[in-house]
Amino acid sequence: MDYERTIASPVEVSGIGLHTGVPVRVRLLPAPARQGIVFRRADLDGFEIEAQARHVARLSYATSLMKRGVLISTTEHLLSALAGARVDNVTIEIDNLEVPILDGSALPFARAIAKAGLRRQRSRRRYLRIIKPVAVEDGNKRIAVYPCDAFSIDYRIFFPHPLIADQRFTFCLDSASYERQIAPARTFGFAAEVEALRKNGLVRGGSLENAIVLGEDGVINAEGLRFADEFCRHKILDLIGDLVMLGHPLIGHVVADRAGHAMHYALVAQLLRDKSAWRLTTSELPQPRPTAQQSAGPFPDALAS
Repeated sequence: MDYERTIASPVEVSGIGLHTGVPVRVRLLPAPARQGIVFRRADLDGFEIEAQARHVARLSYATSLMKRGVLISTTEHLLSALAGARVDNVTIEIDNLEVPILDGSALPFARAIAKAGLRRQRSRRRYLRIIKPVAVEDGNKRIAVYPCDAFSIDYRIFFPHPLIADQRFTFCLDSASYERQIAPARTFGFAAEVEALRKNGLVRGGSLENAIVLGEDGVINAEGLRFADEFCRHKILDLIGDLVMLGHPLIGHVVADRAGHAMHYALVAQLLRDKSAWRLTTSELPQPRPTAQQSAGPFPDALAS
């Protein structure tokens, strides 16, 4: 039997928003079965926004939610960590409009969830199982999902930079492999674009402490990369967070080529429109197959604690 889970105790993280640059505190709180993931604006009398597709508002450089004019921005890393830990129900209390960027990855969130612990609930977990292929295309960008007995992702990216170029990574989700292989991958950007982004009100809180920054020939960060294909892994991290908007964990094989937040959500929207492509099931999720990996070169499977 596979049951829903919440966190066992409250846990808190704090930092600054990547785009706003303002301090923000987040508290994760246990929640009842069937609630789902709900954001609560502590600075706005506890106004609540459900992490569901109908509230997705902005998809430029981050996934944001809006309900009755109230915004929650840059949700994808926290949502990804919750999905990676298979947390179904949680209340996210936040005292500003943007989830903190922390180190640019989902690892601090994953560790906070592990610190809080998990508690099994009485309700059976319901999955959205794909029963026929669904695809979305936009020029040379494509994302599709196919029937499969587990949740797996095959992601390819291409950027005309010598350190990225053509990268591909295949991943099958389970909590242990998520924390080792996906959660540590950081968001990234290009030094040449920073000034223009800031003029447009973005990345005001961005720094070498919370993002990989690429110069013309390599990484500016003294730390270097955590994985040779960290860029592609981060795209998978974002995708896992964006798919939370389906409202149920996915059983299917997702194939993405040069996609991003907008394409991720386009797939979510297409699936929710086409109810013949899936069915809800309470069947226990099969044990994942060993993860297949394809990358730009050798890399460690985990960061040292």
